[in-house]
Amino acid sequence: MSQGSSPTDYISHHLTNASIGEGFWSVNLDTLFFACLTAGLIAWVAYKVGQNLDPDKPGALQNALEVILEFVEKQVKEMFDGYNPIIGPLALTIFVWIILMNAMDLLPVDLLPLMASFIGIDTLKVVPTTDLGTTFGLSITVFVMIVYYNIKIKGGWGYMKLFLFHPFAASNIVAKIILMPFNILMTTIEELSKPVSMSLRLFGNMFAGELIFLLIALLPWWVQFLPGGGWAIFHILVITLQAYIFMLLTIAYLSVAHQEAEAH
Repeated sequence: MSQGSSPTDYISHHLTNASIGEGFWSVNLDTLFFACLTAGLIAWVAYKVGQNLDPDKPGALQNALEVILEFVEKQVKEMFDGYNPIIGPLALTIFVWIILMNAMDLLPVDLLPLMASFIGIDTLKVVPTTDLGTTFGLSITVFVMIVYYNIKIKGGWGYMKLFLFHPFAASNIVAKIILMPFNILMTTIEELSKPVSMSLRLFGNMFAGELIFLLIALLPWWVQFLPGGGWAIFHILVITLQAYIFMLLTIAYLSVAHQEAEAH
């Protein structure tokens, strides 16, 4: 912590994005930068491994990527009904990208903000997934795909029936009409809760993890190592688990979207 700043000022400074614009139209430049940086790293590594594939003598990086690929492929096969060539690559991208963005939390909390201050950047927030814009962007993208495949597989009327006849089913036409407003309300809430819960779960866990690192950084430097190291080890599990949960929910929701409409 810098001299002369209070703990509140220190934490507030580290939780403030480097942004341009005001209000709704503000853009968090640090979030965009680090999200694009991690995405670019994935693309570069994939390109390098693809250029040097060796099935007989794979290198350490190729082995690591093959392990991750097989792990994700197994989850898709177990959870996704039917076939869609985009689901595997989508799940792999989400899993690896979220892990890398989350892993920015493992860097010393003062390192990159201090380096940024040398080039005139006053505030810098380095973990993209502690920004609701990132987590909602990911979850809304998945939600758009859910709606798209629901309509594509079930048809417009088939998708509409999800709202009209679920979750309360009825055997006669009068009861169906009476229950329709309740079904529409409940199903709408259920559908909208998918991107909201996915986004807030990821954001909440990563924001809390970053806050704990900041609280540890407030301790004297000679005390920080033990709690900081212990929390970093535990946080690695959180980082991986949150990426895993987001990936599984994506696969599960898209699997449901690919199911044929029920007859009513």
